[in-house]
Amino acid sequence: MIAALRFIIEAVTNVILLFILLRFWMQWFRVDFRNPLSQAILRFTAPLVIPLRRVLPAIRQFDTATFAAAFAVQFVSLMIVMSLRGFGWTDVTGIWTFLLLVTLLRLAILSCTMFLFIIFISIVIRLIAPYSPHPVATLLHSLADPILRPFRGLIPPVGNFDLSPMIPIILLGALRVLLFSWMPAAA
Repeated sequence: MIAALRFIIEAVTNVILLFILLRFWMQWFRVDFRNPLSQAILRFTAPLVIPLRRVLPAIRQFDTATFAAAFAVQFVSLMIVMSLRGFGWTDVTGIWTFLLLVTLLRLAILSCTMFLFIIFISIVIRLIAPYSPHPVATLLHSLADPILRPFRGLIPPVGNFDLSPMIPIILLGALRVLLFSWMPAAA
């Protein structure tokens, strides 16, 4: 029963975090917010981000309010899940350090995972419908292109197929493995 409850909490948290992190990275990469999908993401995350924005202004393209919202959602979810596991809350200093580290690592891992999927789906869309003006395709391309751009041309294309996305895919995968290796065993 507790395992199922933990799964539900983590699944709902990951969906909410996916939208919040999409908003964060859309701001970072200066994605067109007039896109209908971008508007939906903004509306979905607004109840968490807008109140924080009054207190935490953006620092250039770093959206501090959105990052704080993602951090808070992950932190609270982690506290709930750890409580359900029967985690002892005796060493207060060590626990806050532990929670801070695990929260940051989970946000980084989820961002890497999200970008792996964004790049894969963007590649598939470019293969199937290379000039699609669909809002989903537009949003995915505008998130994937800043990551893919530095690697374009490093590997020559094979026929009409661009192999350069393999480099960021491998690097993001390696970064995920590295981040998972830093995750404390109790997490």
